[in-house]
Amino acid sequence: MTTSTPEPADTETEHAPRKRSVGRTIGLWVFGAIAGLTVVALVAAGLLGWTIQRSFPQLDGTIEVEGLGDDVTVQRDALGIPTITADDTHDLFFAQGYVQAQDRFWEMDFRRHVTSGRLSELFGASQLATDKFIRTLGWRAVAEQEVAALSPESRAYYDAYADGVNAYLADHQGADASFEYAVLGLQNADYEIEPWTAADSVAWLKAMAWDLRSNLEEEAQRAILAQTYDAEGLDALYPDYPFDTNPVIVPEISTVPALGTAAEEASGEGELSVATASIEWSEVDGVVEAVSALVGGAGEGIGSNSWVVSGSLTDTGMPLLVNDPHLGAALPSVWHQIGLKCRTLSEACAFDVSGFGFSGVPGVIIGHNSRIAWGFTNLTTDVADLYIEKIDGDEYWRDDALVPLDERTETIEVAGGQDEELVIRSTVNGPIVSGLTDDYDAIAADPYVGGDDGAQEPADAPDGEYAVSLKWTALTPGSTPEAIFALNIAQDFDGFRRAASLFDVPAQNLIYADVDGNIGYQTPGKLPIRGAGDGWMPQPGWDSAYDWNGFIPFEELPVVYNPTEGYIVTANNAVTDDSYPYFLTRDWDYGWRAARIADLIQRKSAEGPITVDVMRDIQADNEFYMGKRLTAAFMDVTTGREGPDAALDLMRTWNAQNDADSDAAAYANVLWDELVQNLFVRGRENPAPTTDQARLFLVVDAILADPGSDWWQNEELGVTGREEMLAVTAEGAYDRLAKLQGDNMTRWNWGSLHALPLRSDTFGSSGIAPIEALFNRGPYAVGGGSSIVNATGWDIGGDFATVTVPSMRMVVDLSDFDASRWNHLTGTSGHTFHPNYVDQTENWQKAILTPWAFTPDAVAAATTDTLTLTPAD
Repeated sequence: MTTSTPEPADTETEHAPRKRSVGRTIGLWVFGAIAGLTVVALVAAGLLGWTIQRSFPQLDGTIEVEGLGDDVTVQRDALGIPTITADDTHDLFFAQGYVQAQDRFWEMDFRRHVTSGRLSELFGASQLATDKFIRTLGWRAVAEQEVAALSPESRAYYDAYADGVNAYLADHQGADASFEYAVLGLQNADYEIEPWTAADSVAWLKAMAWDLRSNLEEEAQRAILAQTYDAEGLDALYPDYPFDTNPVIVPEISTVPALGTAAEEASGEGELSVATASIEWSEVDGVVEAVSALVGGAGEGIGSNSWVVSGSLTDTGMPLLVNDPHLGAALPSVWHQIGLKCRTLSEACAFDVSGFGFSGVPGVIIGHNSRIAWGFTNLTTDVADLYIEKIDGDEYWRDDALVPLDERTETIEVAGGQDEELVIRSTVNGPIVSGLTDDYDAIAADPYVGGDDGAQEPADAPDGEYAVSLKWTALTPGSTPEAIFALNIAQDFDGFRRAASLFDVPAQNLIYADVDGNIGYQTPGKLPIRGAGDGWMPQPGWDSAYDWNGFIPFEELPVVYNPTEGYIVTANNAVTDDSYPYFLTRDWDYGWRAARIADLIQRKSAEGPITVDVMRDIQADNEFYMGKRLTAAFMDVTTGREGPDAALDLMRTWNAQNDADSDAAAYANVLWDELVQNLFVRGRENPAPTTDQARLFLVVDAILADPGSDWWQNEELGVTGREEMLAVTAEGAYDRLAKLQGDNMTRWNWGSLHALPLRSDTFGSSGIAPIEALFNRGPYAVGGGSSIVNATGWDIGGDFATVTVPSMRMVVDLSDFDASRWNHLTGTSGHTFHPNYVDQTENWQKAILTPWAFTPDAVAAATTDTLTLTPAD
């Protein structure tokens, strides 16, 4: 939760690292020698430090700002985390915009260029392919429609936020806004920062939906594999969820009052409580890999952990709620910690909330207020389908008739080059995406069309050229921008569910706890009801029988409230078993993390009351399920070589913990990588995909249990059976690790092999060493691994470097919010060399959480800097 489509199999190279972001293409336009010499010259002149620090934010004193109604207080602690207190919502969100622009404006500006398909305006023609793909999906256009549909209250919040950003920009342009603009000036001297808008904020929610879009890549992989694999082979490579061994989130759906009725019963009236009355609810690989990297994904292991434990199992008698979303490693981190407080709580100003937000987006995404706490994990339901279209000129076939394609033309501005015209064509199913990526082109060239009968090509396929279109819930306007504020002010489970009902995309698991001791879970999201197909393979676009038939009604989505078990675990595992009446997906994460978390909760609660420290320890758990399986499989294997046999002996005494300092963990993970490649990649005419290790755990487990499996035969490796394959793999793993870390096994360690490089997605990926050195940090030795609770994902066939991470960690204590703890990957600041640039990374590396001040007294005690924003005369 991998989310990136691989290149076609015949282009893969062994151990080749995968592309991560904008990449070295930026450096193709920057004249590297000049850029490097410029940096050297600035250093020699003593001006580099001054240039960098020009954009550091003012943290103390008073700043007069046009547009404020009254004074706003911004208190920051030693980590630079701001708590903003204002008299009304306009000033509160205005100040949030101002403060996040202080900390992260380059990141915000870069993000809006990504989401609107305008990277070429910044970096030139090297980004045209990415821009074309995003323009075709139309994120910006959908965001603008969502802004137009906002309730008056929410629109006012977004506009106030934009006004705050623009108030900051009024006095900060170029290098005064961020050092990156000074570097950008070396290649794009004419660039000018545009004013911020509400659509810039909303569009980033589309980017996060893309990052968490679930099974789209698996569907594309299967469509390509189906050109050479039969149905039995595909089923073996994509097995069903192991319901018999790994847990589901909702073993039994709870009966809860319909939305609004709980508030009516509590008040004796038909009106909503103060918590919700202030909002009027509206009804309302190459390119794919690059886009994923740009928005924070692109790697094995995108997913999340969250769980909540009731007071019946804790030391305080009140719930503990835990969350650590797994996203692509980014510098700065995708998260910005913040507190938002109305000076006097009222119906007109009901915000008293703290947690993790996105720079550029008002409100708090994950966190708690004074009454409830909530967390997210990716739902992994199937909300995106590929359709095979039949095109005839400017028309396409639909139920035995030709209908016109929808067409629009957009102009892409290219820095340093000529503008480019892009014609975007769409069917009733969505935009046509073939012609934009190699994988979608490969599907269109030899399409496998899924359906109940699994026919290669339905008999009624009309004449014409094949094309591939994309249907995805995020490509139509929704109400997620409203949901953020609803969550922030919800006061009870009913208010929480009301917010969840607005949370269209990305589809998430939402967990809940409150100060009254209740815990809960709600499936939100716009989840499609399908027609003839199930979306596991591309569907025939010319047949309306395969259309979506609306969405699952919210009141029929899975919900849990105060389960008898006393806890709820979500880790991208199956939400329900097959008895649920609606189809959700066949592509769940396979539940290894969920099983381990549930097991640890049961064990720890049997030993005594669960504490915040116990929760943190579970977050940091490094047990490698497949490591235990490999140890058993290789127990009797010998190679006749001293080194490999000693390495196998080392693994046999291992505790299966992927600790950073473990020598055995280093060997076991290299052994796992070698086994997967020997089974599925090397010497295979049609290599199987290796991008999802959770799936491979189950696939390889079945192969290990079957000595007669055809996968044990590999002519290129010269093996014809299981024992030979295991011996060859053991030798290959030893040789590979000895080359990387030497043949002295006492010096092997997983942490440095699996180290995390923190790389800026723009100039930190430019290919110009002096420039990269200014922005990048690390590498940092880390433990964990793929499908491990401490989920530091890495790519099979790569260099073992960490590519996906627990992007933040939090433990919320409902008995005392000030006893809660939090941490995220980098730091509050996006300014290189600022003290808060990577000051949280060392604690993140060790899974150490820091105190989370929430109440006014705790915030005051933690405050190191106080800034007053005051209206300009």
